[in-house]
Amino acid sequence: MYRFLLCFRYLRTRYIALASIISVTLGVATLIVVNSVMAGFSAEMHDRLHGLASDILIECHTSGGMPDPDEQLRKINEVCGDQIAGSSVSVHVPAMLGIDFNGQLVTRHVNLVGIDPKTYDTVSHFGRYLLHPENQDHATFELRKTGYAPDRDNFPRSGWDYRHAKTLYERELKIERERMAALTQPAVSENLPSGPSMSFGAPGVLSERADGQVAEEFDPMVDQFPGLVLGISTCSIRYRDEENNVMDRFYCRPGDDVRMMFPGAADDIKVVNQKFTVVDMYESGMSEYDSTFAFCRLDQLQKFRGMISPETGTRSVTTIQLKLAAGADLNAVRDALRRRFPPDVFAWDIQTWRDMQGPLLAAVRLETMILNILLFLIIAVAGFGILATFFMIVVEKTRDIGTLKALGASGGGVMSIFLSYGLLLGIVGSGAGLVGGLIFVDNINKVAGVIEKITGQEVFDPTVYYFNEIPTIIHPFTLVWVMIGAVTIAAMASVLPAMRAARMHPVRALRFE
Repeated sequence: MYRFLLCFRYLRTRYIALASIISVTLGVATLIVVNSVMAGFSAEMHDRLHGLASDILIECHTSGGMPDPDEQLRKINEVCGDQIAGSSVSVHVPAMLGIDFNGQLVTRHVNLVGIDPKTYDTVSHFGRYLLHPENQDHATFELRKTGYAPDRDNFPRSGWDYRHAKTLYERELKIERERMAALTQPAVSENLPSGPSMSFGAPGVLSERADGQVAEEFDPMVDQFPGLVLGISTCSIRYRDEENNVMDRFYCRPGDDVRMMFPGAADDIKVVNQKFTVVDMYESGMSEYDSTFAFCRLDQLQKFRGMISPETGTRSVTTIQLKLAAGADLNAVRDALRRRFPPDVFAWDIQTWRDMQGPLLAAVRLETMILNILLFLIIAVAGFGILATFFMIVVEKTRDIGTLKALGASGGGVMSIFLSYGLLLGIVGSGAGLVGGLIFVDNINKVAGVIEKITGQEVFDPTVYYFNEIPTIIHPFTLVWVMIGAVTIAAMASVLPAMRAARMHPVRALRFE
C-alpha cells in the first residue's frame, strides 16, 4: 500500500512530474490528431477513387477496340460466375476540347468516354458526381431546363433557360452588327466575289442533332448537339476573389456548345471534328479526373469513330468494367481473368482499381507510417525526460530509500515504487492527451478558422483539395495502440532508475550527505 501512497504523493507535489505529463499529453494528442486527419483524407480518397473506377477494369489497346462486347461478357461470366454483380462497357479515346470563350479559343486535352449511363452507374458513382440533382438519380445526356448546382451560390445560370437567352442575345447582336456594317459600308458587299460560304468544321457535322437525325436547319432554340458531360476543371478555374472568397470562373456551362476533335477507329486514322452540347458537369473532387474526363453517349461515340461494322452491325468497345459482389476477392478474380485472357494472346490490360491507383495508395501509406514514426519520437523524447527526472528523484530521495530498506522494504518493493510512478505518469499523460486530442479533432475546422484569422495564412485551401472542410475519422484501434505505446514508453523510462534504487545498500544510503 505504501508504494501507491508514495507514487501519488510524488505525482501531486513535484512540478517536474507535471512537465513529464505535459510532454506525454502533447505527444499522444498530436498522434491522435494527425492519424485522424490522415485517416479522413485516406478514406475520402479511397471512396472517390473507388467510386470513379469499377472493381475490375479490362482495357483493350487496339485502335478498333474489342468487337462484340456481349460475347466477351459471356466469356467473362463463365470465368467469374456469381462473383460479378454488375458490368458496363465503354469507349475511351483521347480528344481535344475546344471552347469558344468571348471570341477566344480555349483548348484542353481530355479523355472522351462513351458510356451507357444506366449500366455505368452500376459499376461506379458516376451519377453521384453530377451537378444537376435529377441527373444524380437518373443520369441523362439531355439538357435540363434549369436547376444546376442548387447548393452553390456562385454557379452561373445554365440549361435551356440560359441557352435561349444566349441565342436571342447572339441573334440580336448579329442583326445589330449587320445593320451597322450596312450603314458604314453599304457598297462593300457589291464588290465581293460570290461563292460558297466557309465554316469551321466538317460539312454536315454541324447539323447533326442529339437524336442522330440531320435537321434541315439547326435551331439552338429547340435543338441540341449530342450531349456532353464535362469534368468541372476542364472548363473552369477555381480562384479567390479580392474578398478572399472561393470562386469558380467558367469558360462554358450547361447549355453551351463545344467542339471535340478525336481520332477515328479505322486503320487509316482520320480526325473526327464533332460539336457537342454541354448538358452537365462532373465534379468528383479528384483533379486527375475532373480536369481530364468528358463523357458522352456510348452509341454516339461508336458511330462517330466508326466502331460499328457496316456488314454485321457489330459494335466495338475499348473498355469493360466489372462490379464484384460483396465479399469477392479482387485479386483472385483478376488473376482468373488474366489466365483466361493471357496478355500474349489478347492485347488487354486487366487491373483492379487498387492496381490502377497503386503508386498513390502506396505513397499515402508510406506518408502515414513515416508521420507515425516521427510523432512517436516526440513521446520518446518525453520518455527520456522521465528517465532524467527519475534519476534525479533517486539521487534526491537516497536517504528515504535507505530508510525504507532499513525498515524492511525489499529491493523489489522499492523498484515497484518507481515503476508504478512511471506507469502512473504514462496513464495520466496518455489520458489527458486522449481527451485533448479528441476535443481538438471534433473542433479542428473551428481551430483552423481561428488560426487563419490570427496568422492570415490559409490552413486548408479548398481551391486545392476541393473539400469544404477537413475530413477526420477516429479509429478506436488507433486510440488503443497510441495509448498503449505512450504508457509503455513511460514505464520503460522508469526501469533503469528503479533498478538503481533497488540495488542501493541501506547503510550507504543512510550515510548519504
